[in-house]
Amino acid sequence: MFLALREIRFSKTRYVLIVAIMLMVSFLVLFVTGLANGLGNATSSAIRNMPADHFIVQQDSDDRFARSELHADQVKQAQAIAGTEGAQPLGVQMTTVTREGTEGRIDIALFGVQAESWLVPETVEGQPLSEAAAGEVLADLDLKKSGVKIGDTVVDGATGLEWTVGGFTENRSYSHMPAVWMNEKDWAAYRSELMAARGGETDTAYNAIALRISGTQADQLAASVKDADVITQSQAISAIPGHKAEQSSLMMMIVFLYVISAFVLAVFFYVITIQKTAQFGILKAIGAKTWYLAGSVIAQVLVLSVGSLAVGVGLVLIMKAMLPAAMPFALGAGTIALSCALFLGVALLGGLASVVKVAKTDALDAIGRAGA
Repeated sequence: MFLALREIRFSKTRYVLIVAIMLMVSFLVLFVTGLANGLGNATSSAIRNMPADHFIVQQDSDDRFARSELHADQVKQAQAIAGTEGAQPLGVQMTTVTREGTEGRIDIALFGVQAESWLVPETVEGQPLSEAAAGEVLADLDLKKSGVKIGDTVVDGATGLEWTVGGFTENRSYSHMPAVWMNEKDWAAYRSELMAARGGETDTAYNAIALRISGTQADQLAASVKDADVITQSQAISAIPGHKAEQSSLMMMIVFLYVISAFVLAVFFYVITIQKTAQFGILKAIGAKTWYLAGSVIAQVLVLSVGSLAVGVGLVLIMKAMLPAAMPFALGAGTIALSCALFLGVALLGGLASVVKVAKTDALDAIGRAGA
């Protein structure tokens, strides 16, 4: 470590350039990771944050809630096995509303649930759904960005029904739309009006049944509930339109950034090691151990990586605070720690080529070249 620090202090310009490149790469990796997480939350947080591990959906619905339709008898079949604490009906419908007195349209995702069920998210402002009067709903905080406040009335464009926002929850979005939660009576009224407007039969069908069960019960439900499939939460999230393609593209970018980082760092440290071959040879000739010299190279990689990561994390957090609220960006402490650990691993992997070069350095050959 002592040798590594002395060399960094002696060749400031060289190592400042390396740190600058590592800083830009680490900043880009963290920023794209935050963007991927933010977009993922905007697409799926309403489902991801549910305390449900499985869902029942209609067969041949491609695991999509929008294509699924389950009826009262299927809900009863599921609750007969899992109980009301293990199975709760869930309605999901995308629609467009307008705030009363305005003309601007707002896209939302309606979630119909039983008001006392464990599916209802925690209220952060206003009153919870369990205390709501008829026609009162619980909305995601993102609805505030459209000017909607507690007590405002929104009008559904498809049915003409009116709902009053009684409270707000947070981090509950679905397919890039704020989720709006309503009780089962309002959901039944909405379904009735929607089917009547479309000329279909009036019913109170749900789109899915949320489950909180064991693996054995999942198999039992799959065999017992007619014309239905049991899927995991991750399958339900992957089936949200656009989610899988969006996340796959961003994850590919992140993986390539890590691969590029490994190559860039490997080249930089290898070139520097080649330039110091003579010095390493002399140090070996006067008794320096190979492990000591290799440790010096690794110490340099760690010092430079940790320094650049510290600055990179700081810059990303500053950027996060400056980003507009409409831009989906999520970078928690756990994600930062994991990204930093991966980046350090990549940096150490890139430094291995230099360690191999140090180990293969012949003292007499290096001294000969130094003398020449």
